[in-house]
Amino acid sequence: MLNLGIIGTNWITHEFVKAAITSEEYQLKAVYSRSEGRAKKFAEKYENHEQITIETDLSTFYKLDNIDVIYIASPNSLHYEQAKGAIEAGKHVIVEKPAVSRLAEIEELIDLAEEKEVFYFEAARNIHEDNYERVRALVKDRHDIVGANLNFMKYSSRYDAVLRGEEPNIFSPKFSGGALMDLGVYLVYTAIGWFGKPNESFYFNQKLVTEVDGLGTMILRYDDFDVTMTTGKNADSYLPSEVYLSDSTICLDAVNSIQEIKVKKREAGKLVELNYGNPKLENPMIEEAIAFSQVIQNPMSVEQQKKYQKWIQLAKEVHEVMEDLRKQSGIVFEADK
Repeated sequence: MLNLGIIGTNWITHEFVKAAITSEEYQLKAVYSRSEGRAKKFAEKYENHEQITIETDLSTFYKLDNIDVIYIASPNSLHYEQAKGAIEAGKHVIVEKPAVSRLAEIEELIDLAEEKEVFYFEAARNIHEDNYERVRALVKDRHDIVGANLNFMKYSSRYDAVLRGEEPNIFSPKFSGGALMDLGVYLVYTAIGWFGKPNESFYFNQKLVTEVDGLGTMILRYDDFDVTMTTGKNADSYLPSEVYLSDSTICLDAVNSIQEIKVKKREAGKLVELNYGNPKLENPMIEEAIAFSQVIQNPMSVEQQKKYQKWIQLAKEVHEVMEDLRKQSGIVFEADK
């Protein structure tokens, strides 16, 4: 059983904590917030909350003896410094996606984690789901991929604040916000996880008044095909996602949390439909929570080490591509300066 501490008291943190507890691999032991009241309110939603440590000082929080792993879900731009402090204190770290603002930051944190003999994870939950793996198996070693269209666009309630002339964290360059960082990261993880690192990448987006992207289209170019991806936080999309093969099309209801996988295949002049998807879990974060726990609790396992190194390599490639996409389209964060 892993003792969990959390930084960030928003809804996504509740979802991870509930998943972690449901997995029976973790127990919540400590909550950090700059506000003692918010931290207590968060802890009170869980059993034995009287025994959960409440802390408002980060340096003290890192050094708590009753936590093994820290989950970080603060604004994007704070991830790097907070993860670094936790790793230096000898804690395993799970950082909500996107883990960092810049490629150099994740490279530094990975090296530091290795030095301190702890694990560092980016919580890109979709790559740990069974249905994601089912699609990966369907396209693995296929030399007849024609292309793919992947979509994830969802209107953010905080965009209303932008329309009022405000600058909420998720739409602020100071906090490394925007559509690419918040939702597009799922698409980039999916594309690189299934097809590998692209030869070239392009991003055509619409900037908001806050100077981050509200909506955009990415194109990843491979030797023989392109992957087109659409993301956005100032509109809703109900389009499915598809992967095109020479003899069939893989149709997905989503890529961030896949539930339906339908393969429509041409056979003898007829269209045959096959179903591969399994219903998703009530909380899709359970699978990643279990995956991280297995690595942490079996550090000498060759199998778990291979998984971890695969995730680390993928994270580096994703952040390299995302930084390239962002910079080529003129999106500059405070973290870049």
